[in-house]
Amino acid sequence: MLREQLGELLGPVVANLGYELWEIEYAPRAGGGLLRLYIDSPDGISVDDCEKVSRAVSNVLDEADPIPNEYTLEVSSPGLDRVLRTQAHFARFAGERVKVEMIQQINGRKRFQGRLHKVGESEITLATDGGEVSLPIEDIHRARLIPDV
Repeated sequence: MLREQLGELLGPVVANLGYELWEIEYAPRAGGGLLRLYIDSPDGISVDDCEKVSRAVSNVLDEADPIPNEYTLEVSSPGLDRVLRTQAHFARFAGERVKVEMIQQINGRKRFQGRLHKVGESEITLATDGGEVSLPIEDIHRARLIPDV
């Protein structure tokens, strides 16, 4: 719920600066939580980009106050092994290698690794060593790109 609220609040701010809000993480902790925003752009992300977004987002967060407790704000690039969460994320990286962890077992397994073969509206299909497997996007706990090095 908080992720969606923060996305609606901060997404337009980040977009107006020319970046894409890739992911939001919030980890509450005793003594202060951590709010981490991942931003992306076709030209990549620099430290200056992160500072620019941090300043703009801080003002909006101070005004809206969506997180009642103290927290630290970090703005970062999603990196080469970026998290994939939405259908649009998967579609953008069709053909790439990914690691996927499911909420519940599918075919007796929770973890899969393979090439992102197909991306539908509600499921992805991976080409794995054991054949193709279709995974519902809503049941994915965690998915990441496997960078080619």
